[in-house]
Amino acid sequence: MPSLLVKNIDHLATFDDTRGELTNGAILVRDNIIEAVGTSGELAHLQADETLDLSGHIVMPGMVNTHHHMYQNLTRVMVQDDELLVWLKTLYPIWSELDDDAIGISARVAMAELIHSGCTTSSDHLYILPNNCTLDATIDAARDIGLRFHAARGAMSRGESQGGLPPDRCVEKEDAILLDAERLIGRYHDNSRHSMSRIILAPCSPFSVTPDLMREAAKLARKHTGVHLHSHLAEELFEEKYCHEIYGMRPVEFAESVGWLGPDVWFAHSIFMTSEEIDRFAETGTGVAHCPSANMRCGQGIAKIREMLDKGVKVGLGVDGSASNDTSNMFMEARLAMMLQRVAPHHYLSEKPGGRGGFGGTPKALSARESLEMATRGGAALLGRDDIGYLAPGMSADFIAVKLNQLGLSGTQRDPLAALVMCGPFKVDYSFINGREIVRKGEFTGFDVEAAMSAHEGVMNRIYRQ
Repeated sequence: MPSLLVKNIDHLATFDDTRGELTNGAILVRDNIIEAVGTSGELAHLQADETLDLSGHIVMPGMVNTHHHMYQNLTRVMVQDDELLVWLKTLYPIWSELDDDAIGISARVAMAELIHSGCTTSSDHLYILPNNCTLDATIDAARDIGLRFHAARGAMSRGESQGGLPPDRCVEKEDAILLDAERLIGRYHDNSRHSMSRIILAPCSPFSVTPDLMREAAKLARKHTGVHLHSHLAEELFEEKYCHEIYGMRPVEFAESVGWLGPDVWFAHSIFMTSEEIDRFAETGTGVAHCPSANMRCGQGIAKIREMLDKGVKVGLGVDGSASNDTSNMFMEARLAMMLQRVAPHHYLSEKPGGRGGFGGTPKALSARESLEMATRGGAALLGRDDIGYLAPGMSADFIAVKLNQLGLSGTQRDPLAALVMCGPFKVDYSFINGREIVRKGEFTGFDVEAAMSAHEGVMNRIYRQ
């Protein structure tokens, strides 16, 4: 098996169980697995087929994106100043023109953007599949570019005529949804360690599917080892009102009623949750994908991330769709996650020793390292992975390097790891995924970004004409 010794790393942040940070660090990779981590001196006696000198760089685990809608980069910067309900009703008709070509090229552009911003593993929640679209197009895109990928088979089955939000032409029959989900699991789901492809079942939201689909999706997922469940929940007040009117309960109660709490489940957003509901997530092992950029862009609110973390809820980061975030940048998401918690009105924190009381925020709400931990170990936990999220022997060889000698990092020698969040966002200088060099000196080694962008523009013009 080929081996690689990465040495002379100025600052190596492992995020391992000791949260070790090494000066003059080194990593030995054999094939797609990390074999050793230490200082360059400690690993100097080891032989490797190749060596890479990363003097002047900081290295950390690749980040894990736990919530995205990649196709939405075809409709960026639209509906700029309206609430989510208006945003959705405006964009549904445009998205109804999607086809496999649009799905595939938008995924490639989104994945390239994610990789450039430090992501090495991503999920994608594809919940609108008109015109015979399939998840296969996104899985093919991930294989082409080299991204570790969890494809979420989303779905909408409850159209306007049945009391749901999406137009009827954007929904699918529930039997067909479940049959396709079974097909995808059989064809693409690989639950082995270091796998590059897994399938998630992901009915879209309480206002776009029926309780029957939620129940049947959960039953199907739990028949297959490692198939997790994902959806939106407690994202908007109109969703809370909908659940009260249609189901006579709050969104979290609804989720529990259809079997959707547990260690194999995580939800996007989860903004409007009580302390008791957060306790319930912690008790059941249910996780949350925090998407601060989209929540701010759409004026939704601030999720209680500090309280969730303190109570033991699994929390990861998600960039969300590129029509509600308008970018796919994990460094930016980590930065905004930290900043947003610091301005949040934390009644919970105000009751603790040292709390400031009232409605004021506190700079102690979330640290730079905690934010990066959500982006690495936290995301891995949501996806049910024990092989990514930190750097240690036996882990997948997914790591990124950022050049320290650049204008935005000047003066950060005291703490270059915190600087990645506090001074960002940045692009990676190197990215290794599953032991493969995907980015070298800031450029993709096997992916034509210019060609992808040109194709993307063509698709965008085809599906949307003003």
